[in-house]
Amino acid sequence: MNQEIERSIIKKFRKTIWARFVKAVKDYELIKANDNVMVCISGGKDSFLLAKCIEELHKHSDVPFNVKYVVMDPGYSKANLNKIKQMGKTLNLDIDIFVSDIFDVVKKCGGKSPCYLCARMRRGFLYSKAQELGCNKIALGHHFDDVIETTLISMFYGSEFKTMMPKLKSTNFEGLELIRPLYLVKEQDIIAWRNYNKLDFIDCACMVTAKKNTDSEGKRLEIKNLINSLRKDNPNIDHNIFMSLTNVNIECILGYVKNKKKYSFLDDHDR
Repeated sequence: MNQEIERSIIKKFRKTIWARFVKAVKDYELIKANDNVMVCISGGKDSFLLAKCIEELHKHSDVPFNVKYVVMDPGYSKANLNKIKQMGKTLNLDIDIFVSDIFDVVKKCGGKSPCYLCARMRRGFLYSKAQELGCNKIALGHHFDDVIETTLISMFYGSEFKTMMPKLKSTNFEGLELIRPLYLVKEQDIIAWRNYNKLDFIDCACMVTAKKNTDSEGKRLEIKNLINSLRKDNPNIDHNIFMSLTNVNIECILGYVKNKKKYSFLDDHDR
């Protein structure tokens, strides 16, 4: 079954998944010669697809690099953890599972924004694990839809125009960098790949958000529904949002921030 799943990525879904994955890796220079990449698997469809894409790249790329597949157990239920282990076997991935107490801490201290605290704690544990394994890059499974949704959330609720970057250097862990190789892959195509291969991944396994609709989860769902609604009249709406991130006209904005310093259009207006 694993061979059929691998074949589907580079054959049936070559245009929608494999080509876009490779384009992101090349265009954003995500993986270079002799990199040591730690692929983070949460147990969902996105991270498992990421693992298989990187595995295929590792097999066939002319650029030599090393890869480790890691699952952080933040407090999954026994059923979900077993499901992740079984999927790892189905996909023939050599997974290293390590334990953290994130769910317990978030449950006690997360307040109204548990997802924010969880994300920060996950990041810290993953950076530490990467250092332990001697890796210089951490690959996450964020996709195209995550990028445009994050952009709109920042505008609507954060009063700033920013997005999720394809790669990001750590400010606290020297020599470590986050990369997002599925940056150009759309969620609908990941779902199509999952359904075609009849794979059963876990959804959000958080013990906190499973019991209540948190602010951050609600906002993301709201934005997702908004984009889907706009797409009915403009099928290219998500593409247009994404392209606007690369076409910022610096002469037609009120201000911007660089290196934590604010600049105004007035700074150069009378020169």
